Amino acid sequence: MSLLKTATNVADFAAAARRRLPRVVWDYLDGGAEDETTLRDNRAGFERLKIMPRVLTGNAKRDQSVELFGTRFASPFMIGPTGLNGLFWPDADLALARAAASADVGFALSTASNNSLEEVAATGPGTRWFQLYPWGDAAFSARLLERAKRSGYSAVIVTVDTLTAGKRERDLRNGFSHELRITPRVVLDGLAHPAWLRSVWLGRGMPRFENLAEFLPPGASASQLADFTRSQRNPSFAWEDIERLKRTWEGPILVKGILASADAVRALEAGADGVVVSNHGGRQLDGAPATIDALPDIVAAIGGRGRVLVDGGFRRGSDIVKAVALGADAVLLGRSTLYGLAAAGQAGATRVLAILRDEVDRTLALAGARSLVDLQQMQIVSSPPSQLRHGALDRVV
Repeated sequence: MSLLKTATNVADFAAAARRRLPRVVWDYLDGGAEDETTLRDNRAGFERLKIMPRVLTGNAKRDQSVELFGTRFASPFMIGPTGLNGLFWPDADLALARAAASADVGFALSTASNNSLEEVAATGPGTRWFQLYPWGDAAFSARLLERAKRSGYSAVIVTVDTLTAGKRERDLRNGFSHELRITPRVVLDGLAHPAWLRSVWLGRGMPRFENLAEFLPPGASASQLADFTRSQRNPSFAWEDIERLKRTWEGPILVKGILASADAVRALEAGADGVVVSNHGGRQLDGAPATIDALPDIVAAIGGRGRVLVDGGFRRGSDIVKAVALGADAVLLGRSTLYGLAAAGQAGATRVLAILRDEVDRTLALAGARSLVDLQQMQIVSSPPSQLRHGALDRVV
């Protein structure tokens, strides 16, 4: 029986992805920075939070739809921006965009995608956002935003927590840095994973950063493009640059990589329309707080003046419900949909989205909530039980 029929949760797809991928590729997908304490704590944060169920509420039908910047989505999550997805599956960014559109949720494309933003825009209907790494000079960002606008992307996410590279020790041990270097060890590992080898390596070959190809001479190799990305990190990027980007981009802008409430407020002052509470999936500063722990203070600091999205460790529909109950407008999915993609391509990513949608609905039913609006009044119990954390309102439904 196929994985698509037997998988019951995201963890099943993660296990299948681990079996299919060579070690170096799996470590890139699954790993974090240094001792990976933040990576683990992103998950542990959800385990510390409990949902207080309410019964006999008559909620036979639930509505989990959410509105973001004038667009209503079927569920309170979207596929977030991730780079080098071509290592997991051929034309991976196209597959993820199509999976999101089929589920009626949004999709955010990374600057570091392996399909160009124009290719992704041509996949058909769907709401697409563009994630900008503020590499290089102002002209670099302006050009990418110009292309995104022309291609119909409706919002921009500016990622600001990778201006200095995190120390990802799994990648360092594997000799991996923005590209898959061919070594005897990699060749042997690839031969031990024939399904991956046939579909990825013998398919389109080494994935390139296609959005960046125009900045190098024609015919630049994947290695040359990887070298270019490493040379373009911009640690001098500052709040004034967010103000400049806001003047350049006519639509909504969100600042991603926010963990401090003061930075959330400063982002709005710089013209941002919202923030993404994120520690880059535990891949940057090890020892940073779990995003679910940082979320309530940021929601309180923003006070409804901008949108608050969150990512980091979401593997269950109940995780998503907890985030919304604590004030998030929506969740960005990273590894969860990549596990589905790496295990079974577009069909795997689509199945992950369906599983999460069902789990959100089931959690709403068991918690006694008819909609996401009810969740804003739901009491969230933190371990130990004597400590309580609340959503926007300090009472139980």
